[in-house]
Order: sequence, then structure tokens, then C-alpha cells
Amino acid sequence: MIEFEVMDMTCSHCVDTITRVVKETAPTASVRIDLPAHLVRIDGESNADVIERAIREVGYTPVLKL
Repeated sequence: MIEFEVMDMTCSHCVDTITRVVKETAPTASVRIDLPAHLVRIDGESNADVIERAIREVGYTPVLKL
């Protein structure tokens, strides 16, 4: 599982945008988002760098949680 904290993810539009870009980047991945905790969890994908870059390209600042 890859987990990012995205503090500037604040609304359902943000959730939809991040979900869309993750699914475009990793079509077979499972995306779970906890908006109140600002967490994005991705299962089924191991390349955190590619996903982080994709989320940044749409205007958010993900921080990989270890």
C-alpha cells in the first residue's frame, strides 16, 4: 500500500480530481481517500514516485507516509 498525506485536499472536488489522476496513472490500482484525515491510500501499485508526480501535476502537494 502507498499512502500520501495531502493537506491541501479539502473538498469532494479534490477527492474526485485525485482519484481520477491516480486511476489514469495506475488503472488497476484501488484508491481510498479519507478526506477528514487528508489521506490517500493506493493498493495494487508500487511506484509511489509516478503517482506522487501525477498528483502534483494537478496542483496538490502529496507527502509520502512511510
